[in-house]
Amino acid sequence: MTDLCVTVTGKNADAIRAARVAAEPDADLVELRVDSMTRPDPEAALAGRQRPAIVTCRPRREGGLFEGSEEERLGILARAHAAGAEFIDIEWDAAIQPWLESRRGRGVVVSRHVFAGDVHDAPGILNDLRRRGAEVAKLAVTTERASDLRPLLSAVRDDGSSVLIAMGAAGVATRVLAARFGSRWTYAGPRVAPGQLPVSRLVREFHFRRIRPDADVYALIGRPVVDSLSPAMHNAGFAALGLNAVYVPLESSDLEGLRALALDLGIKGLSVTIPFKTDVVPLLDALDDHSAIAGAVNTIAIDFGHWFGSNTDADGFMEPLRAHMPDVNGMRVVILGAGGAARSVGLGLRQLGASVAFAARRPEAAQEVASFIGSDVAEWPPRAGSWDLLVNATPAGSRAQPGLPCELTLDGRIVYDLVYDPAPTPLMRAAAAQGCTVLGGLAMLVAQAEHQFEIWTGQRPPEGLFIDAATAAIRDRSLS
Repeated sequence: MTDLCVTVTGKNADAIRAARVAAEPDADLVELRVDSMTRPDPEAALAGRQRPAIVTCRPRREGGLFEGSEEERLGILARAHAAGAEFIDIEWDAAIQPWLESRRGRGVVVSRHVFAGDVHDAPGILNDLRRRGAEVAKLAVTTERASDLRPLLSAVRDDGSSVLIAMGAAGVATRVLAARFGSRWTYAGPRVAPGQLPVSRLVREFHFRRIRPDADVYALIGRPVVDSLSPAMHNAGFAALGLNAVYVPLESSDLEGLRALALDLGIKGLSVTIPFKTDVVPLLDALDDHSAIAGAVNTIAIDFGHWFGSNTDADGFMEPLRAHMPDVNGMRVVILGAGGAARSVGLGLRQLGASVAFAARRPEAAQEVASFIGSDVAEWPPRAGSWDLLVNATPAGSRAQPGLPCELTLDGRIVYDLVYDPAPTPLMRAAAAQGCTVLGGLAMLVAQAEHQFEIWTGQRPPEGLFIDAATAAIRDRSLS
């Protein structure tokens, strides 16, 4: 099993030791980033440690914080060596040979960070690092799309000789699926590197300790997805049912090479979110009836290379709504937005007899989705007195896009905001102040995820497990 290395930072000796002590219960080893100290003190950072330590003094040229001379930096690492550090991290362009000789190759990590360039060079770069003779070769490269992970898979060695990381949001899967990428250890910590996850998320949301190298992989494709609650829910489900499976985010700028990556990585199923719910349809071999009519999917099941698309958004949307309105027949609904979720929710409501209209900032987008499912177009913003149920299917109100979707007259019965973080959203607060019944997106997120889980595994997750996992994740993140 791949080890978990927790990165530790601090401006002074007391701070870095306190951070190390806090990290050690979750760690197999710790990385002491002495370049974060105002006056790097490796002896103080190492004193009293309970786990093996990597001492790193990363210079600015490699994405670190150290600004002194190279002679001074190597002197700090020499002090760490003298103090008994289990590993010393040396940059690829530094004088490595003396370290290999003094430590006989043991406990030396030769590392390189590539922040721009062609990721297809990664196998050659990693092989070059391996030839240097250090015990561990570490390569971190910046990625932008899911398909960028494929060249990294061709560089994998499972002999414990390397650590291979894709930096940035698109590379988070390499940190969670470290064994798949041949990494001796993975890094977690206070996001000192692009895409690094807090140790609490890696351990509690991704259940890192139970991920086996041969685990079935499920993933969320979209942008942005790193902070999604879906991994917390699905991984809790896999753990509760004892399934050898893991769910990871795959953030990407496009869908190029997605099918090839799924084959290489052994992906068994995908959740699909903004902005790919409609764009992914041409990649599929078959669709269920609802998805075919809506032209959007949020769930893909992959069985021996056959990609089957379905959509759990409508069922997930209706479950919370039924508690307040069991019958939507004849209800006037205005949906803000014209994306994949808007399509699926609108189709589901129309099939149950609701009068549905779409409103979007771009009228042509609203017209396209309305024509697609046979509904109407509403003004933007919707006029007063035009709706009983208002649905926000835009990202407006999320942490990434704070604020209201538009200026609204909130004079209907129910406002349903599909945004789930923060809770309540600005729209929910404004609607509640006007006396509307409000629903948030978390209940829908949980309900549609439960349906996804059943599609993939043939089993329903234990009752209440997904909502508990999601709320625990929200709580833990607010404390970190």
